Amino acid sequence: MAGLPCTIRLLDPPLHEFLPHEEAEFEEVAKAADIDVETLRRRAAELHEFNPMLGHRGCRLGVTYPEIYEMQARAIFEAAVLVAEKSGAAPIPEVMIPLVATRRELELMKIVVDKAAEAVFAEKGRRIEYLVGTMIELPRAALRAGEIAEVGAFFSFGTNDLTQTTLGVSRDDAARFLTTYVEKGIYARDPFVSLDVEGVGELISIAAERGRATRPDIKLGICGEHGGDPASIAFCEATKLDYVSASPYRVPIARLAAAQAALKAA
Repeated sequence: MAGLPCTIRLLDPPLHEFLPHEEAEFEEVAKAADIDVETLRRRAAELHEFNPMLGHRGCRLGVTYPEIYEMQARAIFEAAVLVAEKSGAAPIPEVMIPLVATRRELELMKIVVDKAAEAVFAEKGRRIEYLVGTMIELPRAALRAGEIAEVGAFFSFGTNDLTQTTLGVSRDDAARFLTTYVEKGIYARDPFVSLDVEGVGELISIAAERGRATRPDIKLGICGEHGGDPASIAFCEATKLDYVSASPYRVPIARLAAAQAALKAA
């Protein structure tokens, strides 16, 4: 990635995914942390959540435990400086703060990232270019995009979670009934496969418009499985987003669909 922009999303999954569950795991982690197993078990129980995907994850972790994002930011800038020293061309880190709902959340996390960057630059005697932005994956963030753009230099629309939070449907559990919904004409296609243009798409359009009104040069794109769907890519072209990202196996389809959408719009 020397000389190229590289978007890196900071920690997003809920904490329970990192906690031990089996007895052997508890013993291993307790030994590594030099604490007794019961203390660890009690702490794991305290961190348990009933609905973790709407709980203590994303930037909420960074707000309550800023040292997590500070550690990640430091690692990013140390790595980028190292690449610059070895290759002569620094990558351009685009540090993405996930699950932001308010301007203040992004502001607090940008302070953490900027502080880590300055510390690394001072230690290494070298500065590199970088951006701090956010993943728009909550309806409130889309609606308040104008003020969030005062802090964030780019938006990446996390269409998987934005679809979940807009429709109130769990992506992991929806397969059992979404087929019926498609058959009955409620949705033309599975909204987790092809973007719900009328609902989720309108939120993206609103956020793009309000974000650009605040910051005309803001960089906009989507990340999620929709980035490999031709119909969704056509919507992104019509909305004048700058890029789509997709799973590696979908990249050839995404490139072809993006070219076709651009030619059609020309």
